[in-house]
Amino acid sequence: MRPLLPLLLLSVALPFQAQAQSQILPICPDGEVIELDGQFTCKQKDSLMLLIADFEAAELEGDIYRRGQEGDRDALKQLPDISPDAAAAANEKTTGFLARHAALSKQPMTDADRLNHTLLGFVLTQRQRLAPFDVARVPFTNDSGFFNELGFIVRRTDFDTTADYEAYAARLTRLPRYFAQAKENMRRGISTNFTASTEILPGIQEMIDAMAETSASGHPLFAPFKTFPDSIAAEDQTRLRALGKAALESTAIPAYRDLSKFMREEYTPAARKTAGLGDSEEEREYYRALTRYFTTLDMGPDEVHALGLSEVTRIRGEMDAVIAEVEFEGSFAEFLEFLRTDPQFYAKSRKELLMHASYIAKKLDGKMPEFFATLPRLSYGVIPVPREIEKSYTTGRYFSGNPDRGQAGNYVVNTYNLPNRPLYNLPALTAHEGVPGHHMQIAIGQELKGLPKFRKSLYPNAFGEGWGLYAEKLAAEMGAYTTPYERFGQLSYEMWRACRLVVDTGLHWKGWTREQAEACFLENSALAPHNIKTEVQRYISWPGQALAYKVGELKILELRAKTETALGTDFDIRRFHDAVLSGGGLPLDILEAQIDRFIFEERRRLNQVEVQAVRDSERKAIDTTDADASANVQQTSGK
Repeated sequence: MRPLLPLLLLSVALPFQAQAQSQILPICPDGEVIELDGQFTCKQKDSLMLLIADFEAAELEGDIYRRGQEGDRDALKQLPDISPDAAAAANEKTTGFLARHAALSKQPMTDADRLNHTLLGFVLTQRQRLAPFDVARVPFTNDSGFFNELGFIVRRTDFDTTADYEAYAARLTRLPRYFAQAKENMRRGISTNFTASTEILPGIQEMIDAMAETSASGHPLFAPFKTFPDSIAAEDQTRLRALGKAALESTAIPAYRDLSKFMREEYTPAARKTAGLGDSEEEREYYRALTRYFTTLDMGPDEVHALGLSEVTRIRGEMDAVIAEVEFEGSFAEFLEFLRTDPQFYAKSRKELLMHASYIAKKLDGKMPEFFATLPRLSYGVIPVPREIEKSYTTGRYFSGNPDRGQAGNYVVNTYNLPNRPLYNLPALTAHEGVPGHHMQIAIGQELKGLPKFRKSLYPNAFGEGWGLYAEKLAAEMGAYTTPYERFGQLSYEMWRACRLVVDTGLHWKGWTREQAEACFLENSALAPHNIKTEVQRYISWPGQALAYKVGELKILELRAKTETALGTDFDIRRFHDAVLSGGGLPLDILEAQIDRFIFEERRRLNQVEVQAVRDSERKAIDTTDADASANVQQTSGK
């Protein structure tokens, strides 16, 4: 490949006849003409728009599930490629995109483009931050991973035609290859001493065994074949059921049996015996990288640990005040025991728990316009955690919807083990997962106009989970907590997140045991013992993620206080919340810059309003004076 300029100079010197025989040069207004393999072609100059387009195309190419959801029929038959070669190719693309991103950094841009450029750099840098650690070696957390992700995908897949069911049956037959790749990644972890902890493996084994021992017709992955739209003929329904059953019996269930044997006989005996990451230099560097990854700030593990201890002390004081308010006679520990055991605080059925959650959700819905100027069009529902995963699953979670595909979001409530699901925690949980929490924040991001696609799904953990925790505190202003016990429940949830800072760093940086980790929750919160056990398993299996919540919440509260101080009585909570959410997900340092800009623009707007009010007042005074003068003239004339 060579540039055209010398060729152009040469062509000027050629006789007319020779020039006539040469190629017609392409028109290239936004690039340069080059010769490639004897042909002239246009090489387009790189730009931010082109980089984003290429990045988003690569994202789609690498996401087999999304391609299927967006109409790629062949993709609906496939499962992801999680081989080392695929990971290396993805890392190579990231490196190439980063080089292009850096080359564009000095180009002049509008403010909007500069923010797009900055956020794309954040996404790419985050990926590069963890790439050296080969995280595919541990492809699961305590409640989910490669072995059950297809169950979640099925719930997001449309089944409208015979081709949809046939594609899904074909996808089921790909499970042996998919599991084989996961096992090879895990074997690489065994050989390099980078594995999951034995603390979480009994729950993983139980979930895999259930999928391996269930009959085809009762298997969770058979669910799509149990219902069909009326548009599919009865004979086709019979054929498709048989097809699904055959796919499960011949390939999927045997793949689960093989995986079950691998986990029991090969992986578990070789897994690490400590709860947290070890003390090798690789593991220490890995956790430092995770701390920066999940907080989106330049914080170290020791700094996070100290912040957590400080928050535990502060929140404990507020909890003591509530205990005094209800005039409880006894110690803090005795009050926690009262909350954990008194039947008045617990639902008697799964349905009752869901009804309470639904009522609280609708009550919060009704308060939203008072606190937000912009509301999402997408609705959300309240559903239980699927039975096949509920035992090891967290208390609640939000499943995002898809406005383009007509899919609502869902606030998912765990209805397993009711004596461990206290009602006094439910308002805080609902505010976090539904509105004003995750549904509000994620749906708003999905519906933003004029943004690149990658920004609509951007979810920096500290921003997303920080907003969810901020929403729990905001819910107090919205009237969600109607009793002292519900206010104690909110404080208990806040203590839960403060303890996360202490526990996550304790486990993975300071060498804590599982029992030490559980003690922070047992001694300082009203969380039920089962929930505490499940949550600590989550932190053991997902290093760093638990740091996002409190760090993000504290930053949002800090920015709100800063805005209130700057604007005084002109502070508008609705406009502030719009400013936080209107850019989609943001790293915390960029969020702070955006709020600083919001304060500046609000002051300018308010000043303009004040100036206009003065002008209107002066104009009114002049009009009044003119009117009085006119009236006097008329009176004099009349006399």
